[in-house]
Amino acid sequence: MLQSLVRDRAGQAAALEVSIAQSEREVIEAQRLRYQVFAGEMGASLKSAGSGLDCDTYDAHCEHLIVRDTASGEVVGTYRMLDPTAAHHAGGYYSEEEFDLARLHHLRSQIVEIGRSCVHPNYRSGSTIALLWAGVLRHVQSRGYQYIIGCASIGMADGGQQAAAIYRRLEQTSLAPAEYRAFPRCALPLNAYASTPATLILPPLIKGYLRVGAQVCGAPAWDPDFNTADLLMMLPVARMAPRYPRHLLRA
Repeated sequence: MLQSLVRDRAGQAAALEVSIAQSEREVIEAQRLRYQVFAGEMGASLKSAGSGLDCDTYDAHCEHLIVRDTASGEVVGTYRMLDPTAAHHAGGYYSEEEFDLARLHHLRSQIVEIGRSCVHPNYRSGSTIALLWAGVLRHVQSRGYQYIIGCASIGMADGGQQAAAIYRRLEQTSLAPAEYRAFPRCALPLNAYASTPATLILPPLIKGYLRVGAQVCGAPAWDPDFNTADLLMMLPVARMAPRYPRHLLRA
């Protein structure tokens, strides 16, 4: 189990620990947090609307990473992880609903997909994100998988200007090689956005991906349920920034 001492939004010290959910009750805690953030905060149209939980058919096949405040016992962060065998039983990776992954087919036996990243608003610090990544990386490395993929979302409250501008920047600095490209099924119409916002704000999740060495697999897809532009990110474990294994994976 990995632990970290962080400060919450009120400046109070909080001891956090990350682990994989071991019971249905812990999975439900993660789903409740996801609902509060995605539906309550972001206004997403969830298929499980009204239940108080964000859940779908993939959840039963995933392992759920949870970050817990050890003082309050509250789950304050979560990620779910779908390994190749589980993806086969689920009928594919979640990201395949948004992207054509044909060019990654030869890597499928080595890919773990992560998704549904969620952190309670009072705990949105770099330390909490780092703790989640520590849990993901320890899990992936312990199983010997070589690639991590996942969708990183950009809100479209401004109609998509930020999303288009962020992609254009990442296209210049962090685009994956052509053989790792994925193609959006419902593409964001990038040509419709001619101007660039005065301020470019990278979402914390994308920052986290980039810090560990991930790359963007291509143009963003539009997710109408969440009203977000989603970028498929890919991290070859061998490409991971060398400082991160030492910094994140220590017990």
